[in-house]
Amino acid sequence: MMRRAFLLWPLLLALALPAHADARLSVLVDVLHLDEVALILRDEGLDSAEDLNTDMLNGQGGAGWQLQVEAIYDPARIVEAVREALGQELEGEALEQAIDFFASDLGGQIVALENSARVAIQAPDVEAAARLRFAELSETADPRLEMLRRFVADGDMVERNVATALNSNFQFMRGLADGNGLDMTEDEMLADVTGEAEVIREDTEGWLFGYLLMAYSPLTDEQLQAYIDFGTTPAGQAVNRGLFDGFGAAYEDISYALGRAVALNMTAQDL
Repeated sequence: MMRRAFLLWPLLLALALPAHADARLSVLVDVLHLDEVALILRDEGLDSAEDLNTDMLNGQGGAGWQLQVEAIYDPARIVEAVREALGQELEGEALEQAIDFFASDLGGQIVALENSARVAIQAPDVEAAARLRFAELSETADPRLEMLRRFVADGDMVERNVATALNSNFQFMRGLADGNGLDMTEDEMLADVTGEAEVIREDTEGWLFGYLLMAYSPLTDEQLQAYIDFGTTPAGQAVNRGLFDGFGAAYEDISYALGRAVALNMTAQDL
């Protein structure tokens, strides 16, 4: 559920896992379709990089900027970050329960719905419609929205997304500063970033609930409740933590790299 808010990830844990555990972790990565998720996030990132080029490089980034961004948004590195985080959270019976759920017909349907909705909501008109749907329902006692409120609360999804966005923004500013594109102390950067927390929280809530309402609309209440129930189990909670931690680490690293790349391109233009 990670919101858009991204080159190196340590591989020591994954390499040190017993062979069987490593193989089972690979199965979980497969049934979660993390390769597909990483490609979706890469596409989102490339679109956002076009905005950075326009806003911060006066549209002069050119082919060099494109190559840098494509290298930064390496899908394999994103997957490895999430794989490592999942490996830290899941083992033994919890790992097997997670595989069983997401390998089931319902689990596979849920992953497919989440990914297709994530692609669809990249379109501005689709995102606007999804946000409007949530805004309209938030004034009512809609049963489906109440189910999703419990789902989001159980996974602490709003606050986890906000934390990821704030950390990513901070790392982007650090990258800018380290590349001599920004003259601020880390305390000043931190103050600037945290000052946006409430705005980011409100924006995140609108996007997240709009996305979830759209993604899970084909599910029956019984199917959605089964997913919510799985999310409250130790295995479901571990998957949630692993996904947020892994994607959060990926976004932070990518954001720092983007900041450095922007700064270097700004410097090159000044020469």
